[in-house]
Amino acid sequence: MAVNKLALIRYKTIDDCLRNRFRKWTLEDLIEKVSGTLYELEGITTGVSKRTIQADIQLMRSDKLGYNAPIVVKDKRFYAYEDPAFSITKAPINNADVDKMKEIVGVLKQFNAFNYFDEMSDMIARLENNLYKSTKQSGNNIQLESNKLVKGLECIPSLYQAVLNKRSLLIEYKSFKAQQSQQGIYFPYLLKEYRNRWFLICKAKKRPGILNLALDRIVEFQELPNEEFFAHQGVDFDRYYEDLIGVTKNEKDRAQKVILEFTNDHAPYVVTKPLHSSQVILSKNDKTTTFRIDVVLNYELEREILGFGECVKVLSPRLLISKIKRRLELTFKQYESKEETDIK
Repeated sequence: MAVNKLALIRYKTIDDCLRNRFRKWTLEDLIEKVSGTLYELEGITTGVSKRTIQADIQLMRSDKLGYNAPIVVKDKRFYAYEDPAFSITKAPINNADVDKMKEIVGVLKQFNAFNYFDEMSDMIARLENNLYKSTKQSGNNIQLESNKLVKGLECIPSLYQAVLNKRSLLIEYKSFKAQQSQQGIYFPYLLKEYRNRWFLICKAKKRPGILNLALDRIVEFQELPNEEFFAHQGVDFDRYYEDLIGVTKNEKDRAQKVILEFTNDHAPYVVTKPLHSSQVILSKNDKTTTFRIDVVLNYELEREILGFGECVKVLSPRLLISKIKRRLELTFKQYESKEETDIK
């Protein structure tokens, strides 16, 4: 049952009145008090009718909102709570609310981030315990994608605090291409996830531009309280990644018009799960459907396209065509070499 804002104000005001044991409350007193509260909080000058307050009292007495308020009439005139300690703010939630909250907790537990932030994990554990201690627990009905084997997740709480509090960091980092790890001072701006892998968006003290450091390649880090933090100017991170698939981008990169031709047996998947928010259909014939997305050309885009295999062909731009062709040629050579070895 949906309850609007004004109704909640009326219920709360009636509750406040009936909890006040130092005064006797007639129906007229309740009407006057509720009318005054609605004027103070919402600017309503028309007051409230006798019928409305009577209906509110009946609803508060019922189980429809889970209140079951023990409202009685004394001396055929004065309204009060039979239980002096009662309040609708202390009323237990009903079974329907419990079921819904169970579902919500089940979903929250599956979000990766809730495993990373200690305070949030503790809160969810306590909420789950309170919900399930008097009811029989059932399995989750929703499963979200997660990968608990991904490295670096334990860094997230501390890095989040560094981002939040604008703290400079000394980070030891070893990229996939480097033979040895290197230390440097970084200014962290944002934590970003892409396909269950987390990245720290930051700036190095001795290098220009914005970097992304994969958390699974961070060897060690610590805060530098005496190192001045430099906020990055001119970048709105809420918009910075809008023209991107993945996380790889520098400040000079601009979105390009990417034209992709999909076979019609695969096109419905692209329609229902767009590659990017800019995606539009340009044309369709008996065999293929042509899409356009406006994105930065990067490694993640190439991987996305290659993942569709023979179902897609890049029509534009030329630079992307040549890169995809080159990678497919190298892939073919790997299988060609293996076939020759097997024949020998």
